[in-house]
Amino acid sequence: MKRALIYFFIGILFGIAMIKSEAASWFRIYEMFQFKSFHMYGIICSAVCLGIVITQLIKRFKLRSFFGTEIKITPKPKLAKAPLIGGAIFGLGWALTGACPGPIYVLVGAGYLPILVVFVFAILGTLCYGWLKPRLPH
Repeated sequence: MKRALIYFFIGILFGIAMIKSEAASWFRIYEMFQFKSFHMYGIICSAVCLGIVITQLIKRFKLRSFFGTEIKITPKPKLAKAPLIGGAIFGLGWALTGACPGPIYVLVGAGYLPILVVFVFAILGTLCYGWLKPRLPH
């Protein structure tokens, strides 16, 4: 129960950050895909750079998780076709709906109820993938 509460409050902080930075804004995402604004690219580049720094710190200092367990970072396999195809599908969905998975929850929480349609189809897409996964070449 304690972990669930911690994750819940981290999610609330994430949602506040997404709303305040306008990263969940359809208009900002639309501007990004039209190359009219650097705003979203700046957020994404900041997140990637911060992720690289934190990953290196975890590896070098053998840092532990919030709960004291060891953090194991396994190397990724070389680039294959499947992630490229999946990334393209993800990007198309993001461009069409104006929301990737994180902002979907943020927008629902902020009271934008039409995003529930996107949420339902995101869940259906996940279920379809779970059903198709054993039949796909991984």
